[in-house]
Order: sequence, then C-alpha cells, then structure tokens
Amino acid sequence: DDVPAGRDVVLGWQDVQAEALRRIQTRAWPPGGLIPNEAALAEELGCARATVNRALRALAADGWLERRRRAGTRVTLSPQRRAQMSVPVLRQEIEELGKSYAHQVLSRTVKGNNLAIQTLHLADNVPYAVEDREINLTTLPAARVAGFVDISANEWLVQNAPFDHGTMDYSAEPAGDFEVVHLSCAADAPLMILRRETFSETGLITRVRMAYAPGRAVRLEI
Repeated sequence: DDVPAGRDVVLGWQDVQAEALRRIQTRAWPPGGLIPNEAALAEELGCARATVNRALRALAADGWLERRRRAGTRVTLSPQRRAQMSVPVLRQEIEELGKSYAHQVLSRTVKGNNLAIQTLHLADNVPYAVEDREINLTTLPAARVAGFVDISANEWLVQNAPFDHGTMDYSAEPAGDFEVVHLSCAADAPLMILRRETFSETGLITRVRMAYAPGRAVRLEI
C-alpha cells in the first residue's frame, strides 16, 4: 500500500521521486496508467506542488513517465531507466585491470578551428587502444595550447569539457594499416571500434574513433 508522508515531515523532491519510483516498480502505478495530478500528489504527500513537479520531471527524463500537456502523466508502457552516456577514462580502465598505464601522442595537428590528435594507449607497455580524435577549438579553445603529455586527450576532455549530449556507436571492423602498425596486430584482424561524439549547448566538442587491440570486450551495466 502507498504510505503518505507525515504532515510534520518536509519532503524534498528526491524524496517524492523515490516514492513515485517505488509506486512504479511495485506496479501500484501500472504501466500505461495515469498517475494522480501534481496538486493531488502534493496534497497527499504534504509538500509543495513545485516539489512534485521537479520529481516527476526527473522521472520523465529517466524514461519512467510520459508527460503530455493537458493529457496528464502516465507510466510508460515499458518502464525502464534510460541509459546515460558516460565517457570512460582509459587510464582508470587499464589500472582497474591491475596494469600500468601509459600513452603516446602519435601526431598533433591544428587545421583552422580543428585539432586532430592521434594517441596510443598502453597497458603494461602493450598496445591497448589507439584513438584518432578531432577537437573543436571554437567550442573548446583551451585545447589549442594543451600538450596532452601529462594526461591524455581522453582524460583531459573528461576533466575540462562537460558535455550536454552525445552519440556512441560500436562496430567490428578489420584492422587497417594504421591499426596494424600501432596495435601490432595482423592485417584484417577483427577489431572492436568505438565512435563517439560529444556536444555542449554551443556545438560539437569532440569526435573520436577508438580502435581496441584484438580480444577487447565491453561490459555494460544496466
């Protein structure tokens, strides 16, 4: 059964979010079902309507609710949390494997408002991945003077360039000449390729093609 909050307790929007999520996951609010309006929830839970509004907006952003003006708010037919894109730091990834990390800048070229940089990532001095990256200097002018010697472009961007949204694609591709040389693999060896773009509100930050050495696998937690 639903447990309304006591009137002597001041609820924050996270508390309302947690209670609403509990009702969704226990099917007290079933998939496709219309949930109580904000005013009713605020009255039931003893909090401000603005608090309820923020909680429901957060759940909608995560994919649990569908909000339509004048049609009310419904639980999605297949309620699930949307995947949130994050950018891994290869140094941390390699160190978590119990290996020492190092990187080498293979090339660095500025062309107009684009910085092109190629980097080899090493685990225990063995090729782990090679990246071919472009950085938009209009969006991120500080990258023009960054050497990416002490930390890689991958890690520098994670620290200095928060993104608003992006795209990420994985594919399997045969190794080309660039990968054969830097990953020490056979020609046409099957490689896992990651392509990623990240954007701020003002435009593209960076796009990268990451080729991993043969045998690399990715584990996704959902």
